Amino acid sequence: MTLRKKHLTISLSILIALSLSACATLELGDEQAPPSEKVIKFSELNHSGRLPKAWQVWRITPQKNKTVYTLEQYEGRTVLKANADTAASGLVLPLVPREALGLFLNWQWKAVDYIPNADNHELSRDDAPLRLLVAFDGDKSKLPVRDQMVFEMAKIVTGHDLPYATLMYVWAAKSPLETVITNSRTSRIKMIVVNSGGSQLGLWQEHHRNLAKDYEAAFSEKPGKLIGLGLLTDTDNTRTQVKAIYGDIELKN
Repeated sequence: MTLRKKHLTISLSILIALSLSACATLELGDEQAPPSEKVIKFSELNHSGRLPKAWQVWRITPQKNKTVYTLEQYEGRTVLKANADTAASGLVLPLVPREALGLFLNWQWKAVDYIPNADNHELSRDDAPLRLLVAFDGDKSKLPVRDQMVFEMAKIVTGHDLPYATLMYVWAAKSPLETVITNSRTSRIKMIVVNSGGSQLGLWQEHHRNLAKDYEAAFSEKPGKLIGLGLLTDTDNTRTQVKAIYGDIELKN
């Protein structure tokens, strides 16, 4: 490889790592909060209080505006409200590793707005009013060289290890339900469309997903252990404003 090509490869790798951050990959391993044994329901929290320390604020870069997340009383229970104004930050919950086989992810959410011009297939328009992320462990040494380079450069740029694989459930603008979208920079991030468009705005949506089944359908392999959850409401690419509501999130056998 010529010196020029080598420098180009390194530069592209850095850009890939930065781009991954822009599409909300979980960052796990924050020493300030050890992995949690369970997922505490928002409805069990004090609506005027702070989120448990286990839920860590995750900011993509200091230059991006932060999405505002607040616990509020809504329809007789505590929920998590999100307000993003040209913003992109999320919350992550590192978990004690657990087997994904036989594990179900159940949650409720409600979109107050959606983003008509968003497109999760295109990095420049990859925004969503609601996202729920699931991180899995695995043997990174078996991944293609391209993905290993992405992981290495992301570690250098962000200071965090990226999960071996990330499933991202999204409320898309136009994509059909159950569409699986592969991130344009790495095959280790897969988005599954579970709501789409604006016809269900203002209505609670309940989801029950078989994690192992979804993982195998997306990655064509059996899942490793589940190591974290995350959520994200982001509008930085489309420079729009949306509000959304997250209800309880549960992991059930």
